[in-house]
Amino acid sequence: MTVTVKVLVPAKFAENSQTTQYTATGVTAIIDKFTATNISGSAATISVNLVTTAGSAGNTNLITKTKTLQASEVYTFPELVGQVLAVGDFISTIAGTGSAINIRVSGREVT
Repeated sequence: MTVTVKVLVPAKFAENSQTTQYTATGVTAIIDKFTATNISGSAATISVNLVTTAGSAGNTNLITKTKTLQASEVYTFPELVGQVLAVGDFISTIAGTGSAINIRVSGREVT
């Protein structure tokens, strides 16, 4: 078994449409840190889904629903830390406003 520490999602804006941010391709992945920063001057929201291989983002796999971040607020999603993605599972997000929330995800891939 090989464990590789890596950035799962490099820093980027969360889109305002449901978007796959990372897929565990040929590996099991463990989320160690998921950070969102609202860089805008007003409150903005973000939702995060952890979706199984054959699924699609929806209420059955919604982990964080419309988390409101105030202007300049940073949130580290303790509810996502330690979550495991099996091969083919993926992280999907949707922001209420485009170009407002910057995300970054770090973790481990196990092969």
